[in-house]
Amino acid sequence: MSEYIEQACAEGARLSRACAAVGLSERTLQRWRRDGAIGGDGRTREHRTEGAVRTPANRLSPHEREAVLTAANAPRFASLSPHQIVPALADEGCYLGSESTFYRVLRAAGQLARRGRVKAPARVRPQPLEATGPNRVWSWDITYLASTVQGMFFYLYLIMDVYSRKIVGWEVYPQESAAHAAGVFQKAYLREGVHPGTLVLHSDNGSPMKGATMLVMLQRLGVVPSFSRPAVSNDNPYSESLFNTVKGRPDFPSDPFDDVEAARRWMTTFTAWYNTIHLHSALKFVTPAQRHRGEDGDLLARRDALYRAARDDNPTRWSGSTRNWTPPASVLLNPGKPPRDQEKADANMT
Repeated sequence: MSEYIEQACAEGARLSRACAAVGLSERTLQRWRRDGAIGGDGRTREHRTEGAVRTPANRLSPHEREAVLTAANAPRFASLSPHQIVPALADEGCYLGSESTFYRVLRAAGQLARRGRVKAPARVRPQPLEATGPNRVWSWDITYLASTVQGMFFYLYLIMDVYSRKIVGWEVYPQESAAHAAGVFQKAYLREGVHPGTLVLHSDNGSPMKGATMLVMLQRLGVVPSFSRPAVSNDNPYSESLFNTVKGRPDFPSDPFDDVEAARRWMTTFTAWYNTIHLHSALKFVTPAQRHRGEDGDLLARRDALYRAARDDNPTRWSGSTRNWTPPASVLLNPGKPPRDQEKADANMT
């Protein structure tokens, strides 16, 4: 190949053009012609047998790997990580390898696990819950309401139906306790006429939610408890969103509440507005009370008929189909990630 390049250059071609024609760079050709003669490729990788695996020259010997495992499995190091074992051995004048070497040897031996008696806290995603009708899945939480005394707060206990988004129970107390939570829930349970064994109550991991008084009440009423992961507010999104609506209202007091009764009066007004007047965007703009009573189907059907009639009267003003007024058949709480096949299908649809 070098001869062809020389011949092309002798006939007037530029070196860069000649090298480019055969897929070489000028620097490669210059390296080949070093010392005035064409030298072979000195890279050892080019002379390996196909499929051969190169063994690093500094690889630990079987005896050295066994010494690492013996040290890591010694009773005095059984609960320590390699980051603690290596310095301890160094203080004794013994160096077997670095921390990464210990980790690599332990991994190869299938011993790379949490060392010690205490297990890592389990953060299992809550089981998906599907609400196919009212009073099937409820969500509840507690939020702070500021008082006029600095450092003192009132506590808003709020229970909502996930399917209809209706506020089914609430109360404001100056304390946070499982006893108060159990009382608020029992009143809502009886008021809504829930049948035993049909309701799941989801909440976070706070002490009022998991207190003995609350859990005994749920067991007595035949309600299944469900909990979020610790410190993961996304596992209880509907309650968090409702708190944002509560405190984001234009008429929410800009000043702290004077007392518990003032907070209760405001929540009474808010609950009436939210349940019976507020057109919820996630419910195709019907009120939570209408959805809870099952009136949303007929109402949205009338809207759909009106839109279709408007399109028939003026078809040139409509570039496509009318708005989708079909009510959601169910609501998912913590649905989790869709399967990969579903993700690919959704991506193709978009």
